[in-house]
Amino acid sequence: MGKAKGKAKQMKGKMKETTGRAMDDTSMEAEGRGEQMTGKAQELSAKAAERMKKSGR
Repeated sequence: MGKAKGKAKQMKGKMKETTGRAMDDTSMEAEGRGEQMTGKAQELSAKAAERMKKSGR
C-alpha cells in the first residue's frame, strides 16, 4: 500500500476515534485508534520500500 492510502486510513481512524469519544462509544474509539496505527504502519512500510528502491536493493 502506498503512503497516501496509509495517510487516508490514519485520517479515517482519527475521525472514528473522535466520533466514538463524542458519542461515549469506547468500542468505536478503540477501533479508530487501531485504524490509525494500521495506517501509520502502511505509510512507514511504503516509505521504507521507496528507500530500498532508491538505494538499488
